[in-house]
Amino acid sequence: MTLSQLQYYRKKNGYSYGKLAELSGVPLSTVQKIFGGITKTPRYETIQALEKVLIPEEKGNYMEEQEKSQPMDVVREQHFYNATSEARKQKELHTLEDYYALPEEMRVELIDGVFFEMTAPRTSHQTITMEVCMALSIFITSKNGECVPFAAPTDVQLDCDEYTMIQPDVLVVCDRSKITGPCIVGAPDFIVEVLSKSTRKKDMTLKLTKYVNAGVREYWMIDLEKERILVYDLKNEDSLLTIYGLEDQIPVRIFECELVIDFAQIMKRIIVR
Repeated sequence: MTLSQLQYYRKKNGYSYGKLAELSGVPLSTVQKIFGGITKTPRYETIQALEKVLIPEEKGNYMEEQEKSQPMDVVREQHFYNATSEARKQKELHTLEDYYALPEEMRVELIDGVFFEMTAPRTSHQTITMEVCMALSIFITSKNGECVPFAAPTDVQLDCDEYTMIQPDVLVVCDRSKITGPCIVGAPDFIVEVLSKSTRKKDMTLKLTKYVNAGVREYWMIDLEKERILVYDLKNEDSLLTIYGLEDQIPVRIFECELVIDFAQIMKRIIVR
């Protein structure tokens, strides 16, 4: 049985790591490493012990059951308003334990206890992400600065709690104590999201609110469909939102506008939108 299948039946049966360790006799630390993706090739005896607990009689048709119901209650973009409110009502909130236990190939964000699926980005999205991150990196290096730029996929434990883990397209962290091995813990100073059909609503509403409340200083939304860039200077209420075109030169406010990113040049590098 594969690790994905074990994970599926663990969730189906509702076993916590502690309960599974207790019933199987497998040490808790080993269970955590297996389902957290740290141990890639568990011992055969360990897999057998876990199988006996998770599927005591029949293994059943895993693939058939998986097709009938999507594991982990992953929410598609168009349903996220109802999903978050229903999850809070029912108190069926996922945690970081669930997040780290997901199969590696499954791309989601965890926001307020709800999983949101992430689709593969378009080439235009990737070009913009790379160019913006490169411009930030070159500038910071030239100034011998302490800030550190990152590009997706980089986990950000935004609220420092167990219910939110996001992956912004581009981010800058100036407080290096927030940078750990697995993720960023706390609010980045600067975030860029490239909007897409699958993320537009979430990025423009739910994430904007989360970023404001967490203390992000500056947030850019690059909207290729409407050919605009929305810049939120979240620490300056007098000029909270400025809207630019895709041909504009845009100053980065967290760097006192010393860095200006030329989007006309970036757009020349995009072959297909």
